[in-house]
Formats: sequence, structure tokens, C-alpha cells
Amino acid sequence: MNLWENYKIVLGQTFDLTLTQQWANWSSNGNELRANLYTHPHFIKSREVEIWNEKSCIYNNIIYPKTGSNLPCFGMDLMGFFDKKVIVVFDFQHPVENYLFSVEGLPKGKGDYRFFEPGNHFSENIYIAYCTMDQVDEHLEMFKTYLTKYKNMLELEKPTGKDTGFYKDFDSYMTKLDPVGGYLSGKFGKDRAEKLVTEFLFPYG
Repeated sequence: MNLWENYKIVLGQTFDLTLTQQWANWSSNGNELRANLYTHPHFIKSREVEIWNEKSCIYNNIIYPKTGSNLPCFGMDLMGFFDKKVIVVFDFQHPVENYLFSVEGLPKGKGDYRFFEPGNHFSENIYIAYCTMDQVDEHLEMFKTYLTKYKNMLELEKPTGKDTGFYKDFDSYMTKLDPVGGYLSGKFGKDRAEKLVTEFLFPYG
């Protein structure tokens, strides 16, 4: 299923990403999972995971910028559970706890999805939209706008640090908050799910 293909194209057009590792490529009972790591001159990493079957497609990616400039991460949770239940989320996710990050000129989030709490690693501009599968590209221009803002931040600061300890609280928080572990356990088994969460998704926690 290529539900999020155009979002991935926009991400690739915005940032020149280099694939460094295919961390996982799993198949189980009609469910597929791919997990990859990418680099970029201003990133410690961009780590993506995509989970899909005939009816659903989940795409998650968090960009961890190099450190020393107090920059946020950029996260995207693009969740197509079935045709009429799709949630599009992207945001500037600051690694410092209770740091209300905001970007002038972007819409303010309503905070209407329980896993995302503006002001605690999520920004004032969190973008959350509910739609159907045939409506996902209606949010593509806004996604491009957010990514362009993020690219401008990085090019202005040109971060160079590689202190992954800066992301310890962020990854710990996300490990507790993110429901992906339970979702994955049902599809790929508990051991694989725990390994993905602790070793790939949020290893700095």
C-alpha cells in the first residue's frame, strides 16, 4: 500500500537523505514492516518505520537534528488504519521537557488527540487532521510548508554536535507515550515489538 507515497516524496525533495541502514524488513500474516535509518549533514539521524497490509498503512519518522543549537526534532505520524479512519500528524518536537516551541506564521494546534500534548515535547503548531484515505493529499501542502520551515531552521543554525544524551528525556517520554508497542505486538509478536521500540524507535531513552 502506497498511501503515504507523496509525503515520502516531499520529504526526499526537501532533504537529501542518505540511507545508512535497513534495520528491519519483516513479514507476518499479511503484515509488512520496514525500518530504515538515514543521515543528512544536519541530522544525527532520520529514522522511519512503515507498517502496512491490505487495509492499513502507518508511516512514522522522526528527524533528530545534530545538537548544540537547541533545535526541535521533526516528527510525522501518518496513520491510515482503514479507509475512513486516517490521522495525519506532524510537528516540531522539542527534546527539552515542558518547552513550548512555536513557529510564527503556522497554525496553532488544537491538541485534540490524546497522545499528543502541546507544550510537552510537542509544539504549539502541532498539525492534526482526520480524514479518509482518499483525502490524505489534501494535507500535503501544509506538510511541505512545515518541512520547509524546518529546513530553514537547520540551514540557519547548521548544527554539528552529536550529543545523543540531549534526547534521553525525549526518547524516554516517547517510549511511555507511544501506543506503537501494543500495536506491533499483535502483528509481529511481543519480542520483536519490544526490540523495535527500545533499540530502533527510542534507543536514547
